[in-house]
Amino acid sequence: MAVQDYFSYLLNPLELKKKKKVLQVNPTVVSQRAEPVETKLTVYDYNTDRLDIKALTKVADCFPYIDPQTVSWINVDGLRKDDVEAICKHFGVHYLITEDILSLGQRPKMDEIDGLLFCLLNMLYFNDKDSAVEIEQISIVLGKNFVISFQEDATRDVFNPLRERLKVGTTKVRQNGADFLFYALIDMIVDNYYVVMEKLGEKIEGLEEDIVRNANTRSLAKINMLRKEMIILKRSVAPVRELVNGILRSESELIEEKTEKYFKDVYDHILQANELAENYRDMMMNLHDLYISNVNLKMNEVMKVMAVVTCLLAPATVIGGIFGMNFEIIPLLHNKWGFFISVGLMLFIPLTMIRMFRKRGWF
Repeated sequence: MAVQDYFSYLLNPLELKKKKKVLQVNPTVVSQRAEPVETKLTVYDYNTDRLDIKALTKVADCFPYIDPQTVSWINVDGLRKDDVEAICKHFGVHYLITEDILSLGQRPKMDEIDGLLFCLLNMLYFNDKDSAVEIEQISIVLGKNFVISFQEDATRDVFNPLRERLKVGTTKVRQNGADFLFYALIDMIVDNYYVVMEKLGEKIEGLEEDIVRNANTRSLAKINMLRKEMIILKRSVAPVRELVNGILRSESELIEEKTEKYFKDVYDHILQANELAENYRDMMMNLHDLYISNVNLKMNEVMKVMAVVTCLLAPATVIGGIFGMNFEIIPLLHNKWGFFISVGLMLFIPLTMIRMFRKRGWF
């Protein structure tokens, strides 16, 4: 963190360093993004007996991978407009789906157009350094014997376990068709939601301990930051329930009956993830209430101390005020012990009050 940012945070800890838009209110506006330098294509062409993995340099090199004897997974990293349009045109993807693939900030959804199944959802990552949830939009198209996935970031995804399973000929993904691969990709994305939520849960638990020990304005800033992350998580997870349910109700010929049970399993997982996200949101609301309670408790403690001090000083103020009156006859005024008696009373009465306060548990 730069020195200027650090001092700005000290002066105003509620001004969060990370400013992230969590609400996109106009879906008709195409989000602006930088055009990637190149498109990376990787093809996994397989059946029960063999697996070919090829990294392609040209978009046209993926066009022949429509083979009724094998299943092809074409993974596209980097959404260059011309390349995406060329791939979609060749594989018969409707232009409305092409627009959704190229538009960022879309709500997770599924469509069935021209005999192809399309789903769009978010891959979530947790940035430990910034304690932030990061989103990458992914689009998946299922056709007859092929699956095409479009990703924004070529440096990361959640599909490495699937890639390892593809290398083993006896795994279910190798023994089944493209619809099972379609399921496996969605399942990997949904399972990773639990990883992100586990990280958020650890942050929430740690923040709760910090608030109990010492609630301050920085704690409130952390609460607001985590609440924003929970909003992002909720907006990414909740619509996936409708997405999977739409696949189950689509009655598409591309989804075999034996594969439907796996999508029902994904549906159960997303229901649990949605409930967990709701629980975390409730925990954040409880954390905010806990923070307010602790701040009020501290304020009450301060007010109690001030009230006790005021009570202890009151006798001295009263006695001093009495002996400071301008009357000719005041008891002990001309007595040589008058000063010591008044000081003794000023000390004796507060000490008696302290003893009484302690007996009553006020001190």
